[in-house]
Amino acid sequence: MSKHPNIIFILSDQHSAKLLGCNNHPEVKTPNLDAMACGGVRFNNAIPQNPICTPSRVSWLSGQYCHNHGYYGLDGPHPFQLPTIFGHFRRQGYKTAAIGKIHCPAHWVENDTDVFHEAATCSVDGRSPDYTAYLEERGIADLEDHAALREFGDRGRQSLDARPSEIRYEDSPEGWSVRKSIGFMQDCIDKGKPFLAHVSMARPHQCYTPARQFWDRYDESKLTLPPNADWDLEGKAPTLRGMVAKFKEMEYLFDPPTYKAARLRKLHGYLGNVSHVDHAVGEILDWLKSSGADEDTIVIYSSDHGEYVCEHGIMEKAPGICTDTVTRIPMVWRWNGHLEAGHVAQEVVEAVDMAPTLCSLAGIPHLETADGRDISHLLRGKSGEVHKIGVTEFAWSKSVRKGNYRLVYYPPEMFPDDYPDGFGELYDIKSDPWEMKNLFFDPEYQSVVREMQSDLLQWLITTTRPRTIFPAKSGHHQYETKEYSNYLDRDGKISAFNVKKQTFGTYM
Repeated sequence: MSKHPNIIFILSDQHSAKLLGCNNHPEVKTPNLDAMACGGVRFNNAIPQNPICTPSRVSWLSGQYCHNHGYYGLDGPHPFQLPTIFGHFRRQGYKTAAIGKIHCPAHWVENDTDVFHEAATCSVDGRSPDYTAYLEERGIADLEDHAALREFGDRGRQSLDARPSEIRYEDSPEGWSVRKSIGFMQDCIDKGKPFLAHVSMARPHQCYTPARQFWDRYDESKLTLPPNADWDLEGKAPTLRGMVAKFKEMEYLFDPPTYKAARLRKLHGYLGNVSHVDHAVGEILDWLKSSGADEDTIVIYSSDHGEYVCEHGIMEKAPGICTDTVTRIPMVWRWNGHLEAGHVAQEVVEAVDMAPTLCSLAGIPHLETADGRDISHLLRGKSGEVHKIGVTEFAWSKSVRKGNYRLVYYPPEMFPDDYPDGFGELYDIKSDPWEMKNLFFDPEYQSVVREMQSDLLQWLITTTRPRTIFPAKSGHHQYETKEYSNYLDRDGKISAFNVKKQTFGTYM
C-alpha cells in the first residue's frame, strides 16, 4: 500500500439526489452507484454551495464558500491567490489530474495539475485537442452531442429535447475521459506515486442524449412524472412561475413538439444520461479491482448541483435556488476496508467538506484556506452534527437546510411588485418532500422562519474570511504570510476560524 491513499473524485453535472436506485427512485437504473453505496458511505443530506456549475466547482476544489471565493457566474479570471486541492496534494508528493468537464475559472485548475483535459468546451481554451483529434480521426466530431442537438443548427442550442446519442458510449466525453483517467492512474501506480484524479462527467446535464444502450433501458410509455409536475405553483417564487410559463409556450424540436410530450422525452433522456454516468463509474470501479489498487484508493462520487427532472413543470435546472431537488446532491464515499460499509449518514454535509476530509484521511496537513469541516467520523459510521445549517448561495438569495426544514431567503427588493412586504419559502421536507406547500407566510411557522433567518445571519458572519482584522495574530501554518500588520492565508484573507480565536476576549 502507498504511504498515502490514492484519491478519485468523480463529479457529474446536474444529478439530483433523488435519482439513485439506492434512494428508492422507482425507475432509474444505477447498479454501479448502488453497489458503491452498499460498499461505502452514502450521505442523504449533502448540500452544494451553489446551484450553477462554475461557482459550485470552485467550492468543491478549494473548500471555500461562495461568499469567500466570490465566484457566482459561469466564468471568470484566474483566482490567483486561491489554492486548489490539486496544488495542495501535489506539494505533498501526489500526482494530480483533472479530466472531463472541468468548467472552472481560467487556468486555475490547469496550473495545479500534472495532466489536464477538458472534454467539454467549458474551460478557457475549450475542448482538449486530444479529444478533438480523437473525434476527428473517427469522423464523428460533428456528431458529438452532449452540448447541442447539432442536426437543428442554432435551434439545437435549445438543448431541452431528448433522443439517443448518435455516437457510442466509448466515444462520448464520459467514455473517453474514463479511459484517459485510467491511463493516468495506471502510470502513477507503475511509478509508485500516489494520485489525486478528478474525473468529471458532462452528463446528466443536457443535452439529454445518452448513448443508445442507456436510452434503450427505459420505456417512455411507462415513465411517470413527479407528483408536483402539474401542480398549480401556489406560493412559488415569481421566477419559477415565469420559467414554467416559458416552457409551456415553447415549441420543442421532436414530434410531437408539445410541452406534454417533450416532458416525457426529457425524463427519458435524463434517466438515460444518469445510467450513462453510472456505467462510467462502473468502469472506474472495475479497473480499481483489476489493478489491485482497490483498498489503496478513496473514491468519491457526487455532483455540482441537482436538476428539476420535470418537478414543478421545469425542463432543466433554472431557477435553481428554489427547490430541494437542485440544492441537494448525491454523495457517496468508498474506501474498501477503511470506511463503514453500508452506512447512511443523515447529517447535513456540504461540498466544502471534501477538501479537509481528504487531508485528514490522507494524513497530510490541513488546507488552511478551506472553510469546510472534516467529516471522517461520519465515514467511519459514527454520528454527530457537522453543520448547524447547510447553505446553497446565489448572490441575492440563499437556500438554508436545517433538520426537516428548508428556507429560501430573498431580500425584499427581489420581488417588490409581486410581494411589496417581502417574499420567502419554507418547506417541511419530511412531510412535504415535493415542496408543494410554502409555509413561509403561515403564522404557525413564523418562529421557524425567524430561527432559520437568524441562523443564516450567524452563518454569514462567522464563516466570512476578512482581509484585515484587529488585533492580528499568527496561525503559524504553511499557507500564511504577513502583510503589513496582518497574517493572511494564501488567498489574501484571514480564516474565519482564526478570526473567532483572535477576537474572542477582546474589545471586539
